[in-house]
Amino acid sequence: MTHILQRHCHSNPPLVSGGEGVFLLDANGKQYLDGCGGAAVSCLGHSHQGVLNAIQHQLHTIPYAHTGFFSSPVAEQLAERLADKAPGPLNHVYFVSGGSEAVESALKMARQYFIEKGEMSRTRFIARRQSYHGNTLGALGVGGNMWRKEPFAPLLQNGELIAPCYAYRDKKEDETHFEYGQRVANELEERLLAVGPATVIAFVAEPVVGATAGALVAEKGYFKRIREICDKYGVLLILDEVMCGCGRTGTYYAYEQEDIIPDLVTLAKGLAAGYQPIGAVMIHSKIYDAISQGSGYFQHGHTFMAHPLACAAACATLDALESGTLAEVTEKGQYLVKQLQQKLGSHPFVGDIRGRGLFLGLELVQDRVSKSPFSPERSLHQQVKKIAMEQGLMCYPMAGTLDGINGHHILLAPPFIISEQEMDELVRRLCTTMDNVFA
Repeated sequence: MTHILQRHCHSNPPLVSGGEGVFLLDANGKQYLDGCGGAAVSCLGHSHQGVLNAIQHQLHTIPYAHTGFFSSPVAEQLAERLADKAPGPLNHVYFVSGGSEAVESALKMARQYFIEKGEMSRTRFIARRQSYHGNTLGALGVGGNMWRKEPFAPLLQNGELIAPCYAYRDKKEDETHFEYGQRVANELEERLLAVGPATVIAFVAEPVVGATAGALVAEKGYFKRIREICDKYGVLLILDEVMCGCGRTGTYYAYEQEDIIPDLVTLAKGLAAGYQPIGAVMIHSKIYDAISQGSGYFQHGHTFMAHPLACAAACATLDALESGTLAEVTEKGQYLVKQLQQKLGSHPFVGDIRGRGLFLGLELVQDRVSKSPFSPERSLHQQVKKIAMEQGLMCYPMAGTLDGINGHHILLAPPFIISEQEMDELVRRLCTTMDNVFA
């Protein structure tokens, strides 16, 4: 019997005993191909010597010092490198311990920005349906995953919600992809006018939607239109790159491919490749300046923020990405998509294969023509995960793709170091899983 409160009380997950490259081993010696990076976390795979050496060196230098008393050289170095990599004037960084903390911090920072400016009426956030921004109360409230929110609804300050950019489901036959993207982007302006622009703090969105919709990529021009609307009404743009950032889509910041500059960007997961827990908020100079020239104090904080061991792991992760690993993500992603299309593109229960870089999703449907989903009662995601694990494959199946209840998808986010041979094996194990699930 375990004394851990597992993610599900009736689950009995295997005990992990080690890992090397894209593979993990359990206590019985069974090997698992990590096709999802845990949850888009392990971008450098397992047992990366450069990261392990950096952690060990920092451990013998100084493992922890409270930021109320000290900064650390490694935190300063990481902040400088992240700011240098960020297109536009996102010149400041706030370090935390994970994605939910990063989003929570960004929400508070955005509110304080307007307090410093004297715009006290701004109290609302707008996000998208089928979005997920974290499990802390503020992050959960602003998101659009209704299944996750329902038990805690009385505790949440819910945000306003507009449609996601979901062409596979929602584009009309007489629309081009660009026209569709502009139509759903314009819902932001409609909602702003409905609630009063002077009451809205920010629009929050993932550049590529992760766990709730399966690597959903916005149409070209969508985020440019979103940025225009935010600028028109003085609303901040917060981009949540906790899952899709840190190189996962082929550029270090996912927003680089949208030709826009956000006001706040949240990072975590792949920031230290899973070797240490760390998150960050990238901050536009105008927000930093408003606080610096106003109260001078961001009214927030966490005990383990800017943790030296975590910052050391993140710096070493950047070293690995900059040595050529990141440059291969787009090409490897294209290869993996090609293999998925060849093997599963005409599968009777695969409706869509999508994504960017090594951040890919397969939407499962009961009928390819009508795109009708499987019944939620079937718990298809649980079947896929169980059988995939039996096949020695880690993938990330989820339910509720359409509305938090209906629809299923499989998310793939393998380590960037994966080889073509390993990608072929990933696809082979996934095909065997699908054959067994739908036998």
